[in-house]
Amino acid sequence: MLSLEQIDTYHRYGYIGVDNVLSAVEVEALRRVTDQFVEESRLVTESDDVFDLEPGHGAEEPKLRRLKNPVELHEVYRDTLKHDRILNIVSQLIGSSIWTNGNKLNMKSGGFGSPVEWHQDWAWYPFTNDDLLAVGVCIDDMTEENGCLLVIPGSHKGPILNHHLDGVFAGGVTEESFDDTAAEKLEVKAGGISIHHVRTLHGSLPNRSPHPRRLLLFQYCSGDAWPLSGIDWDTYRKRFLRGEPTCQPRVTEVPVRIPWPRKKNAGTIYETQQLIREKGIKG
Repeated sequence: MLSLEQIDTYHRYGYIGVDNVLSAVEVEALRRVTDQFVEESRLVTESDDVFDLEPGHGAEEPKLRRLKNPVELHEVYRDTLKHDRILNIVSQLIGSSIWTNGNKLNMKSGGFGSPVEWHQDWAWYPFTNDDLLAVGVCIDDMTEENGCLLVIPGSHKGPILNHHLDGVFAGGVTEESFDDTAAEKLEVKAGGISIHHVRTLHGSLPNRSPHPRRLLLFQYCSGDAWPLSGIDWDTYRKRFLRGEPTCQPRVTEVPVRIPWPRKKNAGTIYETQQLIREKGIKG
């Protein structure tokens, strides 16, 4: 469980790191299964519903940058999503009623892991209230050298910055006045977790080390938070992890930008943010 100081830090700055959440045995299981999927990706030549591939991926040198929806692929990921230690921590921050609206496994292989441009998760999926957060389960030590998360303290209390470019949603901050000089590194040991608020500005560095940085990301929502894009009742109900579904969402005064229109076949965040990189926008 979190200390009162950790809870206060999260609410004040919009993020925290927590070490020693998973056991060494649990971390090893995640590594073993993840390695198996990397091996399977050798047979894939382009991104599909399971694999998101780095440029230059091939059978001889697999470059897998994301497993899409890993919870649907293996029980070890499903068990981690529902891990009591993780849910106990999440409940201290967004309440005891919890459901999930997404998951992915982002990988930065040694020497070529792609960066992620500055963005706010809230820009991708606004809700009726902002009691949402992302938990990153560190399968490896997450350091500056291998592409740790970068966060801007207190940004979860500010506006939702523009994530559009040339009239379409670009998946990252596109404002020329954006200043990232206040960014902090969020470094966490393997078996620990990172936590950031849905409105916290964050990104990540490329992996410049020979060591992998694999981060299993779970998106958790308060039970009374509903996506403005809509959701059918059965999907909402099935994604509940603790507590009971409610047909009375809590609506609070939060800033919102709708992430539309989208580029056709935009794909994952890496593909969506390609427009930003092509334009040479700082982010």
